[in-house]
Amino acid sequence: MAQREVKEAFVSNLNGTSLEEVALGSFLAPVCLIHRAFVLVLYYQAKGTLPLPLPLISHLLLDFSVLVLPLVLSCTVLSSILLQVIVCLTFISACVLCYIYRTSFQSSALQPQKIVSNFLQSHVQFIQVPFVTLFRVFVNVKTAISILAVDFTVFPRRYAKTETYGTGVMDFGVGAFVFANALVSPEARRREVSGSKMSHVTKQILSVWPLLALGMARLVSIKMTGYHEHVTEYGIHWNFFFTLAIVRVLASVLLAVLPAGQSWLFALLISGFYQFALETSKLKPFLMHNNDREKDFVHANKEGIFSIAGYVAIYLAGVQIGLYVMQPRSQVKDCLKMLFTLSLGSLLSYTALFACQTLVEPVSRRSANLPFVIWSVAQSLFFMSCLGLADMVILFSKGASACHFLPSSMNFQERKTDSLAYKSSVKIERLCLIQAVSRNQLVFFLLANVMTGVTNSVVDTLSCSSSYSVCVLLSYMLVNCLVIYVLHICEITVKFW
Repeated sequence: MAQREVKEAFVSNLNGTSLEEVALGSFLAPVCLIHRAFVLVLYYQAKGTLPLPLPLISHLLLDFSVLVLPLVLSCTVLSSILLQVIVCLTFISACVLCYIYRTSFQSSALQPQKIVSNFLQSHVQFIQVPFVTLFRVFVNVKTAISILAVDFTVFPRRYAKTETYGTGVMDFGVGAFVFANALVSPEARRREVSGSKMSHVTKQILSVWPLLALGMARLVSIKMTGYHEHVTEYGIHWNFFFTLAIVRVLASVLLAVLPAGQSWLFALLISGFYQFALETSKLKPFLMHNNDREKDFVHANKEGIFSIAGYVAIYLAGVQIGLYVMQPRSQVKDCLKMLFTLSLGSLLSYTALFACQTLVEPVSRRSANLPFVIWSVAQSLFFMSCLGLADMVILFSKGASACHFLPSSMNFQERKTDSLAYKSSVKIERLCLIQAVSRNQLVFFLLANVMTGVTNSVVDTLSCSSSYSVCVLLSYMLVNCLVIYVLHICEITVKFW
């Protein structure tokens, strides 16, 4: 069997993992985020200053070691003990938080209840859209890790994309990527449409040319180099770039004539009617079992074409959530209410998911059915809630330690006397890897795809030992992060439109 066929077989006919294990992985990134903040707090309490020595290098290495390294290890050599790793890291975080609390308030006459009350009443100002930037960045980083790691034997097969039904970590990554794009769409940001609705739709069509160009480039490069491809993911000629482009255009057309504030209802209707079509017609067996791909373009790319309905539904749901989280809020307690609402939405969505899997059919990324849509939304809301809670812990640590330089989505309301603290905070933000990825997310995603192809062409991924595989993955991620970090330090934002 040729090397290409061996690699294709390696990522085929997989069944995924449990919903619980996918949800468990959502805790790791927030805990790592808190650890990064606590490292800076402890250094500040010891030295009385930030940033770290040799800031350009030290902050990159700190972020890579605390934010990226654990994510790589969690989907490779530590995947079998992920729960123990998260519990251990959470325990350490809790101990450090208690230490910060005690050292900061031991001389204060305030009671603990009063301290918490003051925190809840505190006014905040947002540097970024709350939790959205963190969600989008970590989805991007996890995607970058997975698209290469899946080709190594050290990557658990249960994390990879499923063949027909099931819930793999990479299956969620696809839905989360669409959801993340919707969170920052013009409709979610309530941007006023200038000119006619037709001109707005035309503008959206023109704005997706980079995705179409990247899709064509990927198609041509794969066919010319004989690079391995999993045909049942999207089809012979289709790929995820095409899906992203068409979903954005179709959603823009729908939201040009329908109220964005009711997009959740249209998401439910679209996914519901699509599921009805799967159940009552020959569409489901056509998508799952028909292998006559030589017949025409539709047969050749059936998964990519018909799954668009499910991804449009996810996108519309993301717009609805974006509208909610971007509402102006000025107090900590308002942000906590938002977190509670997101958590409740996740819980209700999971309840609906269990009902659908019992009464209808299991989750299928291949067809992007109704259970897949609900699962993508439920897990995205849960991940956002976890990141939001981490941001709250970091904000509390800012107030407790008087270290107002910690990178996070929000700061306490600045006073005029805080201009020096504000300048220091901006300087620390400039050294933050999360800000670097956020600044050029499409470039980071493109770079990861290119580096994945290059790595596969020079490394026999299937014969690598576990330790060597991890070293390759860490080197690959370090290159990606270094390039995007240099662009950020040089204040270069790459725009394609």
